[in-house]
Amino acid sequence: MLIIEDNQTNFTTPLDILEKISSSFTTREIELIVTDALTIQDINATYRDKNSPTDVLSFPLEGDFMPLGSIIICIDFVYDKAKIFGHSDEEEFTLLFIHGLLHLLGFDHEIDNGEMRDKEEEIIEKFSLPKSLIVRTIY
Repeated sequence: MLIIEDNQTNFTTPLDILEKISSSFTTREIELIVTDALTIQDINATYRDKNSPTDVLSFPLEGDFMPLGSIIICIDFVYDKAKIFGHSDEEEFTLLFIHGLLHLLGFDHEIDNGEMRDKEEEIIEKFSLPKSLIVRTIY
């Protein structure tokens, strides 16, 4: 599995752990875009009719030979939430990546009965990420 990265910031993405996590679910490529609040707000307004920034967006693609989809993470949210919740920036980024990946895989916390949250907890434990990430709710 390969992550295709478009990093529009100075943040160093923790690609090793992201690739380990994603390869445990898919062999398809994932496009990872790291951007700022203004850019993600524009994308959110264009594709979701929500004129506000958000922490993470996911856009799945159809077709067996296509990438699984795109995950767009707002670095401004990463820095803010990491500080608020006492995580490292890399841990917060990884949590948002997991959230985006699960959306690409078909999970939807807005309509499920907690299955997506349970899966997030399972991944956090499987990859020995800090348990404090489980406590928070990102939706």
